[in-house]
Amino acid sequence: MAASIEERPQLSEKRSSYDDDKKGLEEGIAYEVTEGAQDDIEKEKLDINTQYTPEEYNKLKRKIDKFLLPLMWLCYGIQQTDKTALGTMATFGLRDDTGLVGQQYSWLTTVFYLTYMCFEFPSNLLLQRWRMGKTLSIYMIGWGIVVLCIGFAKDFKHLIALRALQGFFECCISPGFILVIGSWYTRSEHASRALVFQSANAGFGVIADLILYGIGTIEFSRPNAEAWRYMSYFLGSLTIAVGILCLYFLGTPSEVPWLNPEEKLMANTRILENHSGHDRTGTTTWKWYQVRECLTDPCFYLSGANAFLSSVPNGGLTTFGTSLEVILYTIPRSVTSVIIFVCVGLATHRIKNIRLIVMGLATLPPFVGFLGMALIETTDKTKWTKWGMYFMTVPFVLSLFLAWTLIPSNLPGRTKRTMTSSFTFIGYCTGNMCGSQIFKSTDAPKYVPGIIGCCICFGLEFLVIIIWRTLLVLRNRRRNKAMESDGLTDEERERQAKEYGERDMTDFENPHFRYTL
Repeated sequence: MAASIEERPQLSEKRSSYDDDKKGLEEGIAYEVTEGAQDDIEKEKLDINTQYTPEEYNKLKRKIDKFLLPLMWLCYGIQQTDKTALGTMATFGLRDDTGLVGQQYSWLTTVFYLTYMCFEFPSNLLLQRWRMGKTLSIYMIGWGIVVLCIGFAKDFKHLIALRALQGFFECCISPGFILVIGSWYTRSEHASRALVFQSANAGFGVIADLILYGIGTIEFSRPNAEAWRYMSYFLGSLTIAVGILCLYFLGTPSEVPWLNPEEKLMANTRILENHSGHDRTGTTTWKWYQVRECLTDPCFYLSGANAFLSSVPNGGLTTFGTSLEVILYTIPRSVTSVIIFVCVGLATHRIKNIRLIVMGLATLPPFVGFLGMALIETTDKTKWTKWGMYFMTVPFVLSLFLAWTLIPSNLPGRTKRTMTSSFTFIGYCTGNMCGSQIFKSTDAPKYVPGIIGCCICFGLEFLVIIIWRTLLVLRNRRRNKAMESDGLTDEERERQAKEYGERDMTDFENPHFRYTL
């Protein structure tokens, strides 16, 4: 293992010339590193002078999209279905067949997010240090085995142990996929590609729910069949099969076998414009100064707060019923969600710096929708009005998912990225746990306290997003002003930015880095 780089590189914000800076880098002034760590840096570096034509890049990008995005869509959809299928299984007798009483069923959800949260940081660290594709595939096969075993559970002890293991194995899929996107695509492409696989949250969910209810119909011909067990067998077997498929197809450019050596070099060279290095940059050492930098960066806390506030309503919405009637009512909502994801993905790819604007706007319709669900009386005349209010909650997940894409876009420095990702997903877990608790059965059928709580979260989240964007805008303006007197040409700045990225330098250390908004 290479020696750790623990001291922050000392950089001057203004350089008299590019040659002076290059000389400083070559002499080791920019990095105080041990000899072994310096060797690791040199091994990771690419030739930033390597040139490819736009046609070559576009051809490669189409190949990446073809191999990667459908598989990620399928994996993410399966993960979401495996996580939430417990509600469908409960509809078909899981509670009675395993003798669940009192709050035991609620604990099956709580323990899932507890272990998810506890193992978030160790799993993210493993993703940094080991082969990302193999790590994600092994985790996926592991949770597939757990889901399969749920079908053999006899009592609460079996179920809670298996749900705890499921939370452990599923904790790295979302942060891992965000890192995969960051290792393949340029910053302008992060949001559009991430929204492709995140759309499976709605798109694959509807398909899976209908399949599960199809499996559930075996109870009509065999009343003692315990259909929920067959749902578990189906989902577990599917997850294991896809996990084995991922062993070959999923990974970073340096890992996958479906690219030849020249294409791997091209893929890594293409993302140097992100100013955060390539897929192996910073993977060999844990840098404690970047941890300290995280703790002094307001964006670190804003990311976690945004994840928490957007996940409280998410945890609440998943407590609603899972009858076939409800599933059929939610199909238009899910289709609309997929359409919105596609439109937002195209917009963020074509229009620069609108992610945080979309995130802020995405909190407004659900704020109105939740208030409507809480305050409008439930009668035959208002039934469809209230369904319309529920329909207005569709965009709220954009404020969560788009925030995740800012992690690879705005955080060069692998250790800093790992820390921020872990903290963000801990906020996500905590929010989901809180959301499931504020919707109490004693408040049924209107759940006014829980819905009011969700509205408060949306209001606070809107303020967090405004503060977040304002902070990044001010940082970019200060850097642009400093750039006017640095004496460098645009070409020299770009070259330096790429070199700093390959040296695993953070956004605070790289004066040429600009934040995506």
